[in-house]
Amino acid sequence: MVLELYLDLLSQPCRAVYLFAKKNNIPFMMKSIEMLKGQVFSEEFNKINILRKVPVLKDGDFTLEESTAILLYLTRKYNTPSHWYPPDMKKRARVDEFLAWQHSNLRPCASKILWLRVVIPLFLGQQVPSEKVQDALEELNIALQKLEEKFLQDRPFMIGNEISLADLVAVVELMQPVGAGWDSFEGRPRLQEWRKRVELTLGKELFLEAHGRILNAQELRNIAIDPPLKAQMKPMLLKMLK
Repeated sequence: MVLELYLDLLSQPCRAVYLFAKKNNIPFMMKSIEMLKGQVFSEEFNKINILRKVPVLKDGDFTLEESTAILLYLTRKYNTPSHWYPPDMKKRARVDEFLAWQHSNLRPCASKILWLRVVIPLFLGQQVPSEKVQDALEELNIALQKLEEKFLQDRPFMIGNEISLADLVAVVELMQPVGAGWDSFEGRPRLQEWRKRVELTLGKELFLEAHGRILNAQELRNIAIDPPLKAQMKPMLLKMLK
């Protein structure tokens, strides 16, 4: 059976899985799921994933959630080039270290910018107070500093001279604020050069294809939100603003 990937390319983990599969010529059928239209809450999707999250991999009767687990599964099943997840124990540990760190440090900060500037106004019909956005930007700047000093340093890529899963996961996270009109790379020449290398390695055309929706600010701001989903999400979003 053909591998199925349930993805919403507005989601940075989904973009990581999509880019990895495409770059490595892994055959798959993409099942588009639009989170902002509430499709993750449908009964049909609940049969696929009771966690109601994307990405999801379905390989015959085997279903797998969580982007990191999916990426590692793909490296093993399709025997992808070793630079993605190096066999060297210490290099592999460095990839693991970054993936563990970014999930609770980089991702929340980067995602918050898009939520505050785009998603919450879509749901609530009002702009978020500027001080909330500024606080989130300060948090993100701290995470970016740690990314540069701890994980990237002066290397071409995070683990050395070749791209790895760490670079792939990092770059899609940093593109999330760009979709909200805030350039994560501005004023950081080391990160700017690193992004160029990552894009060139993945392929500029593929990179832009994966990020087409997140970079279309007008489309993002014109997404129609279903009223039941608005009502469901409103208490959580108001809590985020407290």
